[in-house]
Order: sequence, then structure tokens, then C-alpha cells
Amino acid sequence: MHQRFALPDVGEGLTEAEIVSWKVRAGDTVAVNDVLVEIETAKSLVELPSPYAGTVVQLLAAEGSTVEVGSDIVVIGDAAAGAEPAGPAVPAEPAEPSGSAASGGAVGEESSGATLVGYGTRESTARRRRAAPPAPRPEQPQAPAAPASGPVLAKPPVRKLARDLGVDLADATPTGPGGTVTRADVLALVPSAPAEPARREDRHERERHVPIRGVRKATAAAMVESAFSAPHVTVFTTVDATRTMKLVRRLKEDPEFAGVRVSPLLLVAKALLVAVRRNPDINATWDGDNQVIVVKNYVNLGIAVATPRGLLVPNVKDADEMTLKQLAVSLGEVAGRARDGKAQPADLAEGTITITNVGTFGIDTGTPILNPGEAAILAVGKIAQKPWVHKGKVKPRYLATLSLSFDHRMLDGESGSRALADIAAVLEDPARALTWT
Repeated sequence: MHQRFALPDVGEGLTEAEIVSWKVRAGDTVAVNDVLVEIETAKSLVELPSPYAGTVVQLLAAEGSTVEVGSDIVVIGDAAAGAEPAGPAVPAEPAEPSGSAASGGAVGEESSGATLVGYGTRESTARRRRAAPPAPRPEQPQAPAAPASGPVLAKPPVRKLARDLGVDLADATPTGPGGTVTRADVLALVPSAPAEPARREDRHERERHVPIRGVRKATAAAMVESAFSAPHVTVFTTVDATRTMKLVRRLKEDPEFAGVRVSPLLLVAKALLVAVRRNPDINATWDGDNQVIVVKNYVNLGIAVATPRGLLVPNVKDADEMTLKQLAVSLGEVAGRARDGKAQPADLAEGTITITNVGTFGIDTGTPILNPGEAAILAVGKIAQKPWVHKGKVKPRYLATLSLSFDHRMLDGESGSRALADIAAVLEDPARALTWT
């Protein structure tokens, strides 16, 4: 008996995901909870374990394709059933990414649905053994080639090059998208051809088209929603962070913080938490349906993290209840998971206020856009020594520019400015974090 495994909703309420890499192929024997495939959602990379034991019969979605939740992605048969293909196999790397997975032949009994057995476990991946792959069927093409009949696909500049070199396009082996003959294919037929003069490449070769999906797609939707639903206001201030930098150095030498990453961002986070305690309205959300402003009595502190997949904003739950060391450890953990593509849905949900550190890129300041549902976001510029008047004399001091964007429906200029002034005051004199209530 064959079982179909459909792409589940992995607990994020999403509608689609991209197939990043298959961990099995047709003919492999798998056990329950063996990892079948790695997918990319709008928030994280997720490994999907097998809910069945048996032999992989067919992969129904190609790597790089975007698949809708509920679509079948793999067929698994009983171990005794072997690996007889249920229909045409999907290539591992399609010429052009498809919008959804193919459904394949009618070989399954039931879809697996959205429930995963042992979701998230990885301990059994080493048990999978690889069976011999089935021999290719005669009708399967072994290499890309131009159709036996019909017109040869090639762009006008390539056709002109072929004419100039006296090459018959029909003799070329196409390697371009969709079986298109490229310049390289033409030149391959003329080994002794002289080097080409400088030329203006065609548009396809001069541009790079990046699919809008995954994190980038989710970020774009969130930013458009925020920018056009919440009236943004941004205020700025320059802070003398010299004492903060001295405290950072002392903490790095403190045995209590051994093995813990300590950076100025840690003290910026602490300063924001102090400001939230003194100005609770900046830690709120707008509930238009019920016409109320919901002020949160807890702080889930979001940290914007640049990752290879785009910008993610994991948050530290109940950051306001943590000691400085606990906060440092938690910030490092959530940021590390985000950079590694292993952020869990819970890491990215229910944030209440956010910090974005543009200073790490050498930028002085910016006007950040609010995360949807939050009242404020703090941007921190680079901290660098500059001339500054201190105690009546011009001295080199560590300066930074802070900017606070806030939703003008919930906060007016006075409340937003007071909150930013409190953040600056704590960074100028970190002892205030101990004395202010």
C-alpha cells in the first residue's frame, strides 16, 4: 500500500512553503521520524519527519518549488512493496521553479494531513539506509537536448552570432532555460573561434531576477501593512555613551559573565526596558475592531536580526523580568537561532516592542518602520568616539544617535520624546537602571 504525505501547516498558520532540499530519494528506506525534506517558510527553515515507515516511491515536488499547504509532496510505500515508481518522477532541480507541487498519479490511499508524528525530532535520521535506485525508464531523457523537430529556440543576438560564425543552430546542444541555445552553446561548436570583441550583453545576462518568497515576501507584506496603516513619527537624540562603553568592558571581565556575549546592545536593551517601565504606553497595540489601545504589562523584546534569508525579528519573552545576565543569554540564543535559520514560530510571535541595531553596519541613524501591531521601535546607530563638550571642555567621547519611531495614534510627541529621553539618560548613566522605578 502506498501513502501520500502532504505538506503540513507547521504551526505558523502559513499557506505555502518552498522545498529547499530533499533528504531522501526514490528507493530509500525510511523509518518513522526520519527527516524527509527541509522546507523554508516565511519565518524559518523546518525539517519534516516521515510519519510512515517504508520505501520512498516518488518525490512529487522539486527542490526550489513553492508548494501549497495540503499538497502531496512524497509517496511512501510499504517496505515490502519496493520502489516501483507511481508516475513520472519530479527532477531535483527544475529548469524553472513552479508555483506548486505536481499531484502525481492516483496511487495513494489517504493524505497524511497536517499532523506530524514526532514533529521536530531528528534523532533517527542516521537509521535511514539507501536502497539501489530504480533503473531509468527508456523514455526518460538522459541529457538536455533540442527537440527532434520544430524550431530551435535562441535569442536574436545568439542567432546573429551563429550566422556570423557559419554555425547551424540545430547542431548546438541547448543548455539555456527551456531548451534555449545560448552564446556558449554556439561558441562550443567553434573551438578555434577568436576571442569575442567587447559587446553589450543582452538583458537576460545583465540582470539577476530574485523570486519574491519566503522571508522577503513576508517582510514586504508586513512593512507595507505597517507603513500604510500606522501613522509613523520619528524622534532623534544624540547620547554620550561613554559610561555605557566602560560598563561593557567591565562586564566582559566579570567572572559572572564568563562565556556570555556582552555588547552595547545588551545595555541598550536594558535601557529600553527601563523606559517601558516609566512609559508603559510605548509597549502597546492598537485594536481597531474593539476601539481600544491594549497596553501590555509584559515585554516581549524583539531584536531585528539580519540573516542570509532576510530580516527576522525574534523576541525574548518576558524580558522585563530577567536579570542582566539572563537577558544577555536570551538575546544571544534567539539571535543565533534566527541566523542559523532555526528560529521557531514561538520565537517570532507576540513581540511587543523592537530594537534594530543599524550601527552594526556603520550607520549613524535611521527611521525604522514599526512591526505590525507594535507601538514603537528603537533604532541604534553606531557608537564611535567624537569631539563632545563634557564638563565645559571639548573631549573625545563615545557618541551614538538614537531614533524612536512610534504610532501617532497611540503616542503623541510628548510621550514618544519622553520615552526616548529616558533611554538616552540610562545610556549616559547606567546607574539609573538601578534607581529609577
